[in-house]
Amino acid sequence: MFDRVLVERLAAETVTKGGIMLPEKSQGKVLQATVVAVGPGAVNKNGDLQPCSVKAGEKVLLPEFGGTKVILEDKVWSTSDTSFYIVPTMAYSLI
Repeated sequence: MFDRVLVERLAAETVTKGGIMLPEKSQGKVLQATVVAVGPGAVNKNGDLQPCSVKAGEKVLLPEFGGTKVILEDKVWSTSDTSFYIVPTMAYSLI
């Protein structure tokens, strides 16, 4: 896996905070996920192992496009390398 990360997207909200039911078309794509598994890291130019910046169980933000969709046991997962799309949500809330 090297610097690849396996994530599971969070479910889209179907009800607003005010209790209004949202139709599927207005829900939008969920750009938040939970990290399920992480590779050991990537090897840099010097041959040293650069560990991944996220850990299993963390919530991350995803780009709208990208990653590889994987379907296992009726669950949809996404995988990509850490440099491509993962930003810890804690850092995002500080912006």
